[in-house]
Amino acid sequence: MKINSVAILGAGAVGSYVIWGLMESGVTDSVRLGVIAQGERAERLKKGIIINDKVYNPEVWTPEEAQGVDLLIVSVKYGALTQAVTDIKKIVSKNTIVMSLMNGVDSEEIIAKEIGMSNIVHSLIKVASRRDGEGYRFDPETTIGIIFGEKKEPYRSERIVAIEELFKDSGVHYRNTEYIVEEMWSKFRLNVCNNLPQAVLGAGVGCYQDSEHMKAISDGLKGELEAIANAKGIDMSKLDKSSARGSKVPKTARYSTLQDLDAKRHTEIDMFSGALIRMGRELGIPTPYNEYTYHIIKALEEKNDGRFDY
Repeated sequence: MKINSVAILGAGAVGSYVIWGLMESGVTDSVRLGVIAQGERAERLKKGIIINDKVYNPEVWTPEEAQGVDLLIVSVKYGALTQAVTDIKKIVSKNTIVMSLMNGVDSEEIIAKEIGMSNIVHSLIKVASRRDGEGYRFDPETTIGIIFGEKKEPYRSERIVAIEELFKDSGVHYRNTEYIVEEMWSKFRLNVCNNLPQAVLGAGVGCYQDSEHMKAISDGLKGELEAIANAKGIDMSKLDKSSARGSKVPKTARYSTLQDLDAKRHTEIDMFSGALIRMGRELGIPTPYNEYTYHIIKALEEKNDGRFDY
């Protein structure tokens, strides 16, 4: 198996890292790379994508033009996934590998409702990417990158080897693991504990070191998440301690939820605390920290929408 074509559905902060990694290294001299878009968005993307102050020009494909691609990378916002699965269904053929680099732990299940689980390789990405003017910016050196793996043996399957072969000559940092579910929940924990409290406060990540109260909130969210993971039989202690950290960032860094609120966009809180509240109810595990965080961020979204004009 060899990957000769790659499509990216969601050419934003996450998708830009993959575009940069494949195009900057010259991998696309022999591998076709396209972003999925239609209409006005397609016309805008055809003018190029600015990544770290440089313009990149991947091909722009409709879902129909991308049908049968070897690798589909899904990196849309959580709120757009329900609509995106229609496009995913058009793109995926029998041999297409699908990797979701979305945050959270349930996007694979949502996609699988349309295409089944057999095409999906579970994965995650750790990249501190942000929108910067008209483009995107990240530090290639400190980016941890893409982590992926099969949920069961054979862990070094033919498609895992093919993904490694694609990335090995690229600028993409990557790692294969036999504990992909645990890795995904470890990243989920990072997002819930570090992404959400700072969004409520409206401050950079240095607040966790400077405030015992911010640490208490983070720890409360963490305790609820770990209780749910344990009830599901997910043992994150199997992982190396390095898996519990994200890409290195300055104290002023603002993660995705706060970036969304700053830009007056709706956040992915349904994927974070919303999902934990739902799982907690199913398992009989209380989630008061997540319930409060969910409602306060939803209220901040309403405020940004102009619902409160007082």
